[in-house]
Amino acid sequence: MGSVVTQITCGRQHTTAFVPSSGRIYSFGLGGNGQLGTGTTSNRKSPFTVKGNWLPYSTQCPIIKDSEECYCVKRIFSGGDQSFAHYFYPQNMVPPDDFRYPDFLKQIWTVNETFIQRLLTFPSGRLPVEIANEIDGTFSSAGCLNGSFLALSNDDHYKTSTRFSGVDMNAARLLFHKLIQPDHAHISQQVAASLEKNLIPKLTSSLPDVEALRLYLTLPECPLMSDANNFTTLAIPFGSAILNLEKAPLKVLENWWSVLEPPLFLKIVELYKDVVVHLLKLCKIGIPASERRILTNFLHTAFRVLEILHRVNERGQVIQYDRFYIHEIQDLIDIRNDYVNWVQQQVFGMLTDIPVTICTYPFVFDAQAKTTLLQTDAVIQMQMAVDQAHRQNLSSLFLPVFESVNPCLILMVRRDNIVGDAVEVLRKTKNVDYKKPLKVIFVGEEAVDAGGVRKEFFLLIMRELLDPKYGMFRYYEESRLIWFSDKTFEDSDLFHLIGVVCGLAIYNFTIVDLHFPLALYKKLLNKKPSLDDLKELMPDVGRGMQHLLDYPEDDVEEAFCLNFTITVENFGTTEIKELVPNGADIPVVKQNRQDFVDAYVDYIFNKSVASLFSAFHAGFHKVCGGKVLQLFQPSELQAMVIGNTNYDWKELEKNTEYKGEYWADHPTIKIFWEVFHGLSLEKKKQFLLFLTGSDRIPILGMKCLKLVIQPTGGGEGYLPVAHTCFNLLDLPKYTDKETLKSKLIQAIDHYEGFSLV
Repeated sequence: MGSVVTQITCGRQHTTAFVPSSGRIYSFGLGGNGQLGTGTTSNRKSPFTVKGNWLPYSTQCPIIKDSEECYCVKRIFSGGDQSFAHYFYPQNMVPPDDFRYPDFLKQIWTVNETFIQRLLTFPSGRLPVEIANEIDGTFSSAGCLNGSFLALSNDDHYKTSTRFSGVDMNAARLLFHKLIQPDHAHISQQVAASLEKNLIPKLTSSLPDVEALRLYLTLPECPLMSDANNFTTLAIPFGSAILNLEKAPLKVLENWWSVLEPPLFLKIVELYKDVVVHLLKLCKIGIPASERRILTNFLHTAFRVLEILHRVNERGQVIQYDRFYIHEIQDLIDIRNDYVNWVQQQVFGMLTDIPVTICTYPFVFDAQAKTTLLQTDAVIQMQMAVDQAHRQNLSSLFLPVFESVNPCLILMVRRDNIVGDAVEVLRKTKNVDYKKPLKVIFVGEEAVDAGGVRKEFFLLIMRELLDPKYGMFRYYEESRLIWFSDKTFEDSDLFHLIGVVCGLAIYNFTIVDLHFPLALYKKLLNKKPSLDDLKELMPDVGRGMQHLLDYPEDDVEEAFCLNFTITVENFGTTEIKELVPNGADIPVVKQNRQDFVDAYVDYIFNKSVASLFSAFHAGFHKVCGGKVLQLFQPSELQAMVIGNTNYDWKELEKNTEYKGEYWADHPTIKIFWEVFHGLSLEKKKQFLLFLTGSDRIPILGMKCLKLVIQPTGGGEGYLPVAHTCFNLLDLPKYTDKETLKSKLIQAIDHYEGFSLV
């Protein structure tokens, strides 16, 4: 209103302001308790004068009529639903306070550069009492820490909201690291004691304002929190305080975490991962029964904090999901036992005598641990299916109504009709039989299936099913990937079969050659494909969509001339499909372009192939359904099905075993590896295919691929022979490098088929 205001105070939902030129107090906001001083209990939307005979400050004593009592304001106050003022009578008036010029002696203590430099000037040893008291006061007070490390550029901290913390996190990290140093242990001890005894125990679940959450963001930056000696006294109680927060403040903290710089977010994740490892090591060493329950509670706290952080990361991927992996888990717990306990908890509910089951928090498992879990689940399911078969066979000896059954799932197929025979057998197979160990027999071949025949079956049937003659899949030249073809004439049985085959491959730990994009594995795990998946399958279309989203101008409709339709090829003709009802009449503009991209992605990956994918999904989950699959990330499931291509040929050589006369430095072996390392990548992959039945490597890498090389009779005219079942190579004792190279290439170029050697 044109007046200079020198004092302003805020209550719960009202404000008072002082104008020195008139000596008046103004108020606005809620007035239900009379806190506005207007003589009523009405609310005011705009400032209104507080009743009273107010006089402005003057150096000369004013002349006042005897009947009037006047007041000169010294300072105004508000809080809750109250307001009051300190005043002087005119005859002894003093200048009113001016809030624009803060009195630094009356500011709260904060952690800042000056404070730290002052502390570090004291030599190590005992601190003066007044300094120890200042450290204690600062680190015992949530207010002092919330007022520290404020973002000062452009007064950012005044913009604190549910989305913006107003904290300069880099300043917090820097100042904490300056303060907590090995050379000044006495300071560290005082800070730790104040945090442990006064600050953390007094943190409450509900907070008066978002600003009161700042310390939850900054405290993990303090090096004391990451010190293993302080895990049980600082990090775990602090984790409990996070978990105790009510829903609204926790949501704000999650918002703040989601916009942290990745290294800062990772710091909190690493802190609680370290706490978990520390506690699991204590469990492994063995602790008294009396302390076991406390340790279990500590573990729950650390895992639940990680769970919240993981949830935040799932929404916006601040860091890669594999940064949550705790690689030491397998060394610290019995994963198989943990899985069994977890399954029991799922069935019977929480059992008191079972400690924390880490399967409840699957995001900490790396690919190796998840593979162990899948193997455990498969072994349990297979054993149950085998046991049931044995029980039925036993019953059939005494009760003719029970027919005897095979404890394995037997697939007898002809090479020239592999798809037809497999469909026929699997159509008659009961659900329980899919859980049995798979044995494959090629009609007319003598090979015993110890794994190699099974591997070749998967290779051949996939090659056949993906053949263009069936038209089941469309091949995308640019990405060299395939996706379901909505123009196929094949019935859903074959898609169901491919799903079953993929499930059987995972279940029997055999990798198959499937060139699907990651979107397939997302859909199998009930996650939505995104624009990134479109970019992987159809890079040119994906780039176009990104260009549409990034287009900076407002004339999207004129520049792109798009509506909510998609043009598809249909046997030589083009057909226009609507992405939404009446899509042809809806132009793509700046406001709805994201909806258009989402609808386009949805059409390609979902709508256009719904019935085909549904059959595939049903086949896959018939074999491989269950809780354990939900523990996987899409990329991990993909690696389980098709293996990966992280080749490390030196690792392969290092892990190879030798039999008979051969050893690592045998002349033939030395020239074999010289020849092998000199081959092109394609030839090396062909060698893997020749020897193991697949040119890809298991999810756990080369270290899990053990080759065995043994000498064989005959002379240098013989070819090397592979026993695919056992990853075993019969290598004649070649003495000449060129001969070995030509024979090896000849053998791998003409590979296919099984017979006993």
